[in-house]
Amino acid sequence: MNPRKSGRFVSRLTRSTMAMIMAGGRGSRLEDLTAIRAKPATPFGGKFRIIDFPLSNCVNSGIRQVYILTQYKAQSLIQHVNRGWGYLRGEFGEFIQIVPAQQQIDESWYKGTADCIYQNLNLIREHSPEHVLILAGDHIYKMDYGPMIASHTENEADITVGVIRVPLHEATGFGVMSVDEEDRVTGFQEKPASPQPEPGNPDVAMASMGIYVFNREFLLEALEADSVDPESDHDFGKNIIPKSIENCRVFAYPFSDVKTRAQNYWRDVGTIDAYFRANLELIYVNPELNLYDEDWPIWTYQEQLPPAKFVLDDTGRVGMATNSMVSGGCIVSGAYVRQSLLFSSVTVDEGSEIIQAVVLPLVKIGKNCRITRAIIDKRCEIPDGTVIGEDHAEDAKRFRVTAEGVVLVCPHML
Repeated sequence: MNPRKSGRFVSRLTRSTMAMIMAGGRGSRLEDLTAIRAKPATPFGGKFRIIDFPLSNCVNSGIRQVYILTQYKAQSLIQHVNRGWGYLRGEFGEFIQIVPAQQQIDESWYKGTADCIYQNLNLIREHSPEHVLILAGDHIYKMDYGPMIASHTENEADITVGVIRVPLHEATGFGVMSVDEEDRVTGFQEKPASPQPEPGNPDVAMASMGIYVFNREFLLEALEADSVDPESDHDFGKNIIPKSIENCRVFAYPFSDVKTRAQNYWRDVGTIDAYFRANLELIYVNPELNLYDEDWPIWTYQEQLPPAKFVLDDTGRVGMATNSMVSGGCIVSGAYVRQSLLFSSVTVDEGSEIIQAVVLPLVKIGKNCRITRAIIDKRCEIPDGTVIGEDHAEDAKRFRVTAEGVVLVCPHML
């Protein structure tokens, strides 16, 4: 066996890697869902938050030094991380720590992704890791970072960028890579109007996942130089990566080619419609994202809740759910739930019908309601007899209705 591909080699690399998760995003395309919370704190999948996925990937990959860099409306995120992610052992140099934006350089908040890391270079210097793994805190995916870091080392790379193959017509919203036969990056376009296709595959482009591996000293030098460039947007995709391609060793790491314990699944749930689709994919018989995978668990803050309960068995008053996921603490009382995902502590009263809905925690749905193709935000109380999702003209008077006909309902709209 090649010692550089052995498990011991990979584990040594992950132990000497620090992860920095950028979790300060406003998530404005999620509209009212992020009115009170940062996008990484948005609930997902019945019991998780979006931030749980990159954090679980780090822990499962053997990376136990993690900083979470926050900025926008971070209280919900801070509370969640403090409750659910405080189990690492500080005496072994392990930690997951929240780092609020502190205007450490001047009186500005983070100007871009590169500036976010630059303003926290003291953390990198303090621990002096061999590699720095930079992640976005707002994507849903399962990935073993170990092989990516090993590939970075074997290529003697300065930067390695995680990429995923996307249809060419969808690539306009991503940073798009051009690569040679060895996956060395030869060009980079940030959200191009005419994306460059992958060589030999004209219908597909190689899109950046917002996952970067840097050598420590290279990262420090690149960020110091960028910080004094008056023309820079201080962004990895717009500035750091493109400037490094010509004179440095920048490689792409194709996520779709990875065969590890983690699934090859990645979603950017940046819009209401994408968020709705990604949640409801989980109710499929064999969803792409396997939350029941014992080899790659998704960790989270675990509330102590009673099991879900389905009550009443009278004619016309049967509590039941079909093709759905129902979390702990839920009570479905004489109501019918179909093709839906209910988060923790949701109650649905008798006579109500819930079809293709994503219902966030602590929602109370009254009697004789009909809710179809909707997202019901946390702590909503739906009055008796409410109808949502059948008449979009009426829905739009009170709620948000997306281009794909998904209705978003938040407490302040009721």
